[in-house]
Amino acid sequence: MEYLVLALVLLGVLVLAGVGLVVPRLRRRSLPPPSASTAPPVSDAPVVEATPQVTEKPAVEAPTIEAPEPTAGRLVRLRGRLARSQSVFGKGLLGLLSRDRLDDDAWEEIEDSLITADVGVEATREIVERLRDRTKVLGTRDAAGLRGLLAEELLAALDPDLDRSLTFKGKPTVMLVVGVNGAGKTTTCGKIARVLVADGHSVVLGAADTFRAAAADQLATWAGRVGAEVVRGPEGADPASVAFDAVKRGVETGVDTVLVDTAGRLQNKVGLMDELGKVKRVVEKHGPVDETLLVLDATTGQNGLEQARVFTEVVDVTGVVLTKLDGTAKGGIVIAVQRKLGIPVKLVGLGEGPDDLAPFDPAAFVDALLGTDA
Repeated sequence: MEYLVLALVLLGVLVLAGVGLVVPRLRRRSLPPPSASTAPPVSDAPVVEATPQVTEKPAVEAPTIEAPEPTAGRLVRLRGRLARSQSVFGKGLLGLLSRDRLDDDAWEEIEDSLITADVGVEATREIVERLRDRTKVLGTRDAAGLRGLLAEELLAALDPDLDRSLTFKGKPTVMLVVGVNGAGKTTTCGKIARVLVADGHSVVLGAADTFRAAAADQLATWAGRVGAEVVRGPEGADPASVAFDAVKRGVETGVDTVLVDTAGRLQNKVGLMDELGKVKRVVEKHGPVDETLLVLDATTGQNGLEQARVFTEVVDVTGVVLTKLDGTAKGGIVIAVQRKLGIPVKLVGLGEGPDDLAPFDPAAFVDALLGTDA
């Protein structure tokens, strides 16, 4: 009996031992495989979260205000820009005049040279007649004597007694800038503002060329360089309204000059007259227009004079601004402009630089045309 009990106990122990081995294996098989999220880190290095970078906006720099030098003597400093015209007047004419024998053929060549330089037929004949008479009387053939004679005749043709100064009367003085599109009118208007600032004047500009989208932006760029203010309106706005507001602003701020850039469309004389006439009438509600400057492109020659004549018939033009004079051999256009229009040339453009617009000095101009080595 004792042996039976012992056998049962031993059998029970064996059964329990077998159950202990099988159950853990079954449990391991039923568990899901470890996911990537629960996988242990490969490295023991600490994880550092990236700090988001803050992009700082660059500070907006105030525009640098330029201080143009006074314009006195500017034409003398720019005389080298007239190299093409010098080849016609300085070398060409003096070479013809210095011939041993000045016969009719020689004088005809001199006349042709002057006409080619856009002096104009009537002015050319007067200059040649006077030169013929004076060379006969004086009998000079030396370079210095001939240069002196030619200089005197060219200077006389330019009428040095004309008043070429810009007019300053009102407070503020109102100046209109007119001209055909393509002559560089808006750019020249910006350069005129620099001339005024250089000579100690304060300026407000009116962007009354509202038919060309870039005109107001262009004018604002020029004004910003010298610290001047621009009054503008929306594209297509009434030019007279913008001009009126510009003069009003000039009165309010106490500047001494208001410079108004007008539209240069030349569709027909009637339309131009209506538009510019309205601008002038509206502006004159504040006071008179003291100066009306006509911008002309020197490279257009005689054709440009015909367009310019329309403006002189529409508004009271008081002075001419002749641009691009450095890009042509036709320096005689200055004489032709004054003869045909009866208006003095007051400013000349001799380059693309911001300060290449100079007050016109007839004596310095003739000296530059003839050159120092002539």
